[in-house]
Amino acid sequence: RSSYSCCYFVLPCCFFDFHGKYSRRQSKKTQYREYLDFVAQVGFVCGFHVEEDCLRIPSTKRVSFIGKSRTYPPAEHALIDKQITQFINSRRTCAVATCDRRVGFEHKDHCDLQCEEVGSEPPEDETETAGTIWMPGFQPREKAEQIRNCASLPRDFVDEVVLNVANLLLNAAPQKSDIQGRNTNTWNQGESLSLREVAEHLNKETLKKLKSEYGGLQTLLKNNHQVFEVLNGRVHIRDWRKEKPPSKTKPEVKRRLSAEAFKTRLCWFFIHHPDGCSLPSEACPYAHGTEELR
Repeated sequence: RSSYSCCYFVLPCCFFDFHGKYSRRQSKKTQYREYLDFVAQVGFVCGFHVEEDCLRIPSTKRVSFIGKSRTYPPAEHALIDKQITQFINSRRTCAVATCDRRVGFEHKDHCDLQCEEVGSEPPEDETETAGTIWMPGFQPREKAEQIRNCASLPRDFVDEVVLNVANLLLNAAPQKSDIQGRNTNTWNQGESLSLREVAEHLNKETLKKLKSEYGGLQTLLKNNHQVFEVLNGRVHIRDWRKEKPPSKTKPEVKRRLSAEAFKTRLCWFFIHHPDGCSLPSEACPYAHGTEELR
């Protein structure tokens, strides 16, 4: 509805209508196919020649729809916009009827009637505002979507958080000693703490910055896979001695490519861990010093 020249591409995934979850109405089709037909219907009602395509992506939901051209001339745009408003109103009536469980078996007939009567007149106030308000409460997404998966955070900020959390885990582990009082820890893996316990030890400025990111502290720690392992809400320092070695059944070409891409980053443990890296240089997937970087 943004303009007559608008084109669209949509890859339907979750089953939602305009005002909530999509309610099934045909048992002869799969839920996915029925929902695809509904999304295509929306395109037709909006006056598009709707094309269907199947994407080559690793997903079970690969069917997409493309609207590149209109089925009506520009002069009829206002008329079609009114038709769209009526269609949205009919879907809203269906959503309300679905939520009202007291309707019982009468719901299906009532819902079908409302959805079929696209030509029925919408409320007067919504007809008047159809050109300025698409639907009450609708908020379009910004053109440029802000990345909030902690990937755009300043590198020095991320490094500081990683170092603080790692030191917290390392210092939380009790040192084991033998009878003579000598330290028997060959490599300190530290203690495991809950995400809440870790957050309690971070300053307010850091937490405020992480709060604006999706997943916050947990996402940042998971992004730093080399250093941390987050399982069931608890944070551990990763012990690379326990990691499964790469499969030796890979084809020769893939093994060669993997070797060529080996050690492109410095080993965090070699630089920051008080005991160094738990693996020898030849076994560690990260570089023990800049001379090993490729």
